[in-house]
Amino acid sequence: MTAATDSTLFTHAEQDTFTGPPRDADAVLEGLDPEQREVATSLRGPLCVLAGAGTGKTRAITHRIAYGVRAGILPPAGVLAVTFTNRAAGEMRGRLRQLGAEGVQARTFHSAALRQLQFFWPRAVGGELPRLLERKVQLVAEAAARCRLRIDRSELRDLTGEIEWSKVTQTVPEDYPAMVAKSGRLAPRDPAETAKVFALYEQLKRERSAIDFEDVLLLTVGVLQDRPDIADRVRTQYQHFVVDEYQDVSPLQQRLLELWLGDRDSLCVVGDASQTIYSFTGATPDHLLDFRTRHPGATIVKLVRDYRSTPQVVHLANGLLSQAAGRAAEHRLELVSQREAGPEPVYTEYADEPSEAEGTAQRIRSLVDSGVPASRIAVLYRINAQSEIYEQALVDAGVPYQLRGAERFFERPEVREAGVALRSAARFGGNDTLLDGAVGLPSQVRAVLSGKGWTDEPPAGSGAVRDRWESLMALVRLAESLSAGRSASGGEEPTLADFVAELDERANAQHAPTVEGVTLASLHSAKGLEWDAVFLVGLTEGMMPITHAKSDAQIEEERRLLYVGVTRARFHLHLSWALSRSPGGRGGRRPSRFLNGLRPGSSASGAAGRPGGRGGIEHGSTSGGRSRKRRGPVRCRVCGRSLTDPGEVKLMRCEGCPSDLDEALYERLREWRSERAKQLGQPAYCVFTDKTLMAIAETVPEDDRALACISGVGARKLERFGADVLALCAGEELGGDEETGLGEQSGTNAELGAGDEPQSDTGP
Repeated sequence: MTAATDSTLFTHAEQDTFTGPPRDADAVLEGLDPEQREVATSLRGPLCVLAGAGTGKTRAITHRIAYGVRAGILPPAGVLAVTFTNRAAGEMRGRLRQLGAEGVQARTFHSAALRQLQFFWPRAVGGELPRLLERKVQLVAEAAARCRLRIDRSELRDLTGEIEWSKVTQTVPEDYPAMVAKSGRLAPRDPAETAKVFALYEQLKRERSAIDFEDVLLLTVGVLQDRPDIADRVRTQYQHFVVDEYQDVSPLQQRLLELWLGDRDSLCVVGDASQTIYSFTGATPDHLLDFRTRHPGATIVKLVRDYRSTPQVVHLANGLLSQAAGRAAEHRLELVSQREAGPEPVYTEYADEPSEAEGTAQRIRSLVDSGVPASRIAVLYRINAQSEIYEQALVDAGVPYQLRGAERFFERPEVREAGVALRSAARFGGNDTLLDGAVGLPSQVRAVLSGKGWTDEPPAGSGAVRDRWESLMALVRLAESLSAGRSASGGEEPTLADFVAELDERANAQHAPTVEGVTLASLHSAKGLEWDAVFLVGLTEGMMPITHAKSDAQIEEERRLLYVGVTRARFHLHLSWALSRSPGGRGGRRPSRFLNGLRPGSSASGAAGRPGGRGGIEHGSTSGGRSRKRRGPVRCRVCGRSLTDPGEVKLMRCEGCPSDLDEALYERLREWRSERAKQLGQPAYCVFTDKTLMAIAETVPEDDRALACISGVGARKLERFGADVLALCAGEELGGDEETGLGEQSGTNAELGAGDEPQSDTGP
């Protein structure tokens, strides 16, 4: 067996070639698609990014922060980016460093709150902050025992989960039974018993001067609510907030975010309601779906260009959600693959579970033999208890694997020993004979690790010896990656001390390097990850959806969980189920209802949902009801530079860039404008300004869409003057009043629609 690791967390990101930070703010925007660019340049006011799976949301928001910092709009120390895992926060910090935006705080909700609580506790409460419980299970077990309840390990886990849910929904013990009934929650045991254990658990914590992770959020909220001076201090420090995975925010986290914000609206949230799979922890997509209601002026950007998966995988993902119901389904996004075609998803029915495991292992063996690295393959299942049979099948097939969610990489004995050796070599390397003749960081790391059992060639077979070698090999690869990154950016060769510092930072963020081995993981723990090949196994009724999912909402969450699994695959996707549990058993199982209409030979069950939302940008409205103008820079259509001068913005080019003005057309447009203004009884610039006419004569639009893209041509002017302008651009001669519409009733500036230009070339 290959032990657990978070190895695949950054596999894809680490494959990107790092060539050094962008040269300036404009260079940060290079390579972004139109919607990602809109995210990156919309730096004022509230912004909601609805990002489908694989659409580059992390890329969009990190480039947004980096663009704002590099352009001098966002002070690095004034930005707080929050997400839900140390891994995600670590990835965000790494990307921001690569983009030249160091100094930005990227943390989990708990980490950010704990830091503030530790700093302000002496002033707000006095004394030292109570001890933080690393794990609450032992204390919950003691509370249950005092209540004379005999519970096994799984029941203890369920009880702990109920306590955590209560706290993030801000429910006190005495209100727990009523809240369970009100929310329709399926409680794992008698609510009255749970409330009693919950109350005693809280009492034990107080007696021992301890707090848990949920208390960190609750106490921070309490301090910020009760102490306006402290809240003002925090708001002075942070003026701009970015929240990733916003569909997973709990009511308690939302309250904390509101206190951080105060009465400001400098907020960017990113999420996908179709990936809401943690409602049992208190997460709800309502905050994401209600964002425009709370912030009427918000800009909504939808990312639907899927850069991860092939059209075949994306088609299945879209089909899976097409039959979904409920509020999240109403806001689903229709993904559009940006990759070349790949193989069709494979559906396989097996007689029993051992056959399914063996068949899966053999298919994986074939993929590995064909050149697909084992670390880019995953087997995903609904519950962790399903892993054992696949572990054995992979061992029998001679395929290494890693269990996600077990022992962490940096806690392995061989990794700790390697860290000590590397730290010693970094400090006393000049006197270490192991380093004689080792030039460059990768060679030095290999030399040090050779003293810990690493060899150029892997040991034969599997087992503990191979596991140890794989761990050390992951460190070697990391050294090679670090060295290559510095070389590509023109920097100096990193030293052993640099490498040790990198390991320390990764250990703090649980950002593990890549270890070769097929990943075995539950669907919940696979969220946020991706592999070249994904095997979704055990897809039978009773397992997907799980038996205890009874209500419509619970069934729909199970569907979303399968959707998350499907969208983890880049290229190969295999879906399988077994008709019985054991060989020779009665084959009475049925494949998951979610596959109806998708797998060959099946028909859809139930009516299809409404079409998913396409990508695009929606600007919010101000209190006056007029559309918000597009935020962010207009770019020169010649050189691509960001434009800020009003005259240059109207021309859509720098004053110094060459002009391709059609002078004859420009004069015809001026003559037409003069005559039109007389008929309307208005100054000429109320029709179009000189700069707008110049822009028209330079671009010579051929249709309404092209004309509407010119600054100063709004919907109202397009309707009133568009036909005339396009006719002139086409070289046609305009007729009398009937053809040109000069006989219309005179208009006023108040009639000009959203997007129409102001009354002078020097206006805002």
